[in-house]
Amino acid sequence: MKMVLSQRQREELNKSIADYLNSNGYMDALEAFKKEVDMPGEVERKYCGLLEKKWTSVIRLQKKVMELEAKLSEAEKEYIDGAPTRNKRTPSEWIPRPPEKFCLVGHRAPITKVVFHPVFSVMVSASEDASLRVWDFETGEYEKSLKGHTDSVQDIAFDQTGKLLVSCSADMTIKLWDFQTYECIKTLHGHDHNVSSVTFMSGGDFVLSSSRDKTIKMWEVATGYCVKTFTGHSDWVRMVRVYEDGSLIASCSNDQTVRVWYTANKDCKVELRDHDHVVECIAWAPDSAAPAINEAAGADNKKGAHAGPFLASGSRDKTIKVWDIGTGLCLFTLVGHDNWVRGVVFHPGGKFIISASDDKTVRVWDTRNKRCMKSLEAHQHFCTTLGQLKLYLLLREQ
Repeated sequence: MKMVLSQRQREELNKSIADYLNSNGYMDALEAFKKEVDMPGEVERKYCGLLEKKWTSVIRLQKKVMELEAKLSEAEKEYIDGAPTRNKRTPSEWIPRPPEKFCLVGHRAPITKVVFHPVFSVMVSASEDASLRVWDFETGEYEKSLKGHTDSVQDIAFDQTGKLLVSCSADMTIKLWDFQTYECIKTLHGHDHNVSSVTFMSGGDFVLSSSRDKTIKMWEVATGYCVKTFTGHSDWVRMVRVYEDGSLIASCSNDQTVRVWYTANKDCKVELRDHDHVVECIAWAPDSAAPAINEAAGADNKKGAHAGPFLASGSRDKTIKVWDIGTGLCLFTLVGHDNWVRGVVFHPGGKFIISASDDKTVRVWDTRNKRCMKSLEAHQHFCTTLGQLKLYLLLREQ
């Protein structure tokens, strides 16, 4: 396509090219160019550096155009998919959108877990470099490192007040930290292998842990003693999570099962078998998710509705399954990831499920319609955990 310039524009371009050739010492080319375009005399000083300025301006404009095109494409996709627009969305409808707010760099090895503080605007990351790092998530600034473990830190969790932080490690220990002083106040010993998951019970008086030694243990925070051990899994217990009222705990394992236990007597309430590979992650559904889950399962809210509670599980079989714990039934399966599903959370509003995968994406699922409504190209490497607080979503890259 031929570009048409006015006579004045052609003269400015020729003089800018002549200045560029002169300033870079291309004298033979300059003389030939001046002769070719019939340019007598010296080039005026006002054309000094003009070609470079116009070139960099074009690059900046091109970058801006590409950014605007990406935003337009994103908006068009959201409109087609029926996602709430930025202006119309409510907190219950908020979903993560690019670009990310911050990219935090500092660990010397892959990051294993990220969590938000329940009160203050800080978050904590755990890493295979055996350390924990505290960050201000409003500014993106690094604040503090917590050191004490001698091997990869696998999981971390705050109690409800945010005064205590618990961590577990491949060094087979669990550590309790006073988050006001950043001091380790207790180290718990008892597992015989890698401790892969840890969480506080409701109320914060007890901690639950799961391990590659195939057990789940309950620890008293005040004394540091192990008060209960749950046995039944036949392989590595990957994750343990407690139901909001504390009456039930759920665990998932390399044995391809999810188990739900009564906290009081350690009995297994139900064993869930439907995955075809290691079950990596689990998440209890909030009460707000019940209407969407029942509609997805084809149950009428007034007649035949599932009572729950409900649980989601993510597996190396690349699927996410949603279960009714009351009946032990798999209500539906979400399919779309191209690799292991490593993290899953329910949106607080109850309408969405968010998952992270080794396929390097984070996917937002419309629970009611059982479909992926958004896929974020989150990282250049495996995205294997999610942290959530109010309207923020935190991702971790391996």
